[in-house]
Amino acid sequence: MRKMMVVTGANSGMGMASTVALAKQGAEVVMVCRNEQRGQAALAEAIRLSGSDKIHLMLCDLGSLSSIRGFAKAFAARYNKLDVLLNNAGVVMIKRQETTNGFEMDMGVNHLGHFLMTNLLLDPLLASSQGRIVTVASGAYKVGKIHFDDPFLMRGFNPAKAYAQSKLANILFTKELASRLVGTHVTANCVHPGAVGTQIGVNRDTGFGKTVLAMVKPFFLTPEKGAETAVYLASAPEVEKVTGQYFYKNKPQQLSAKAESMEDAKRLWEWSCRQVGIEDR
Repeated sequence: MRKMMVVTGANSGMGMASTVALAKQGAEVVMVCRNEQRGQAALAEAIRLSGSDKIHLMLCDLGSLSSIRGFAKAFAARYNKLDVLLNNAGVVMIKRQETTNGFEMDMGVNHLGHFLMTNLLLDPLLASSQGRIVTVASGAYKVGKIHFDDPFLMRGFNPAKAYAQSKLANILFTKELASRLVGTHVTANCVHPGAVGTQIGVNRDTGFGKTVLAMVKPFFLTPEKGAETAVYLASAPEVEKVTGQYFYKNKPQQLSAKAESMEDAKRLWEWSCRQVGIEDR
C-alpha cells in the first residue's frame, strides 16, 4: 500500500530533495509550502524530477498558529492516515523578527510551528500501521541553551544563539515525544543533516543574505546529500522500531548531556503547550 508523507519546507533545498527521493520510492507526498507561487513552481519541479504524479501542494505558514490549524484540518478532511511527517522547514534570522503570534522567528518556526503541527497530526499518524515523525535538527544544538527565562530572546538576541536554541529544542521535543508515544506504533527521531547549502539563511521576504550564501555554498553538502539521513529515517525498514534517537549519516549519535535532559524536555513540552494553546495530552 502506498505510504502517505508530509514534508514541510518542501519548496527548496532538503525539503525538495526529500520530496523527490520519497516520491521515487513510491510514496505519495504532500509538499507543505508557505508561498503559493513558489510552491506551485516547486511542485512542478518535484513532479518532473521524480516522474511521480502522486505529489501534492498544501499551503501552510509555520510562523502562524492559525495557518497550522487550518492546514491540519484540511489534511484530516482529505486524508485518513499519515505514515510519515518530515519536519524539515527551518529559518535562521539575521535580525530579530517575530512570527504573527509574537514568537521570536527561529523558535517560532523551527520549534513551536512544528510542535503544534505534530500534535495536530498525531491522530492520522496513529491511524497508520507504522507512523514516523522525523525532525531536522542540527549539530548547532551543541552551542545551544533553552533560555527558559527569556525564550524569545527579548534581551541579547544574536543569530547563532537563536538558531542553536531552536535546534536544541527540536531534539528535546523529539525525546519527550518519543517517550509519550511508547506503546504506540509511532516513532519519533531527529537528524543532523550536516552543513547543507540551502536557502535557510536568506530572509523570507527581502532575500537578505543571498550574497553571503553564494560565498560559502561551495563548502556545503548538496541538499540531496543532506537529505539522505532524513529519507533513510522516513523509509528504511530497519529503523521501523527505532525511536527517540538523533541520527547523522544514517547512524544514531551520542548526544551531549543537555540534549538528554528529560527534565528540560518535559519543561519545554509544557511551556510549548501553553504557547500554542493546546492541552498537554
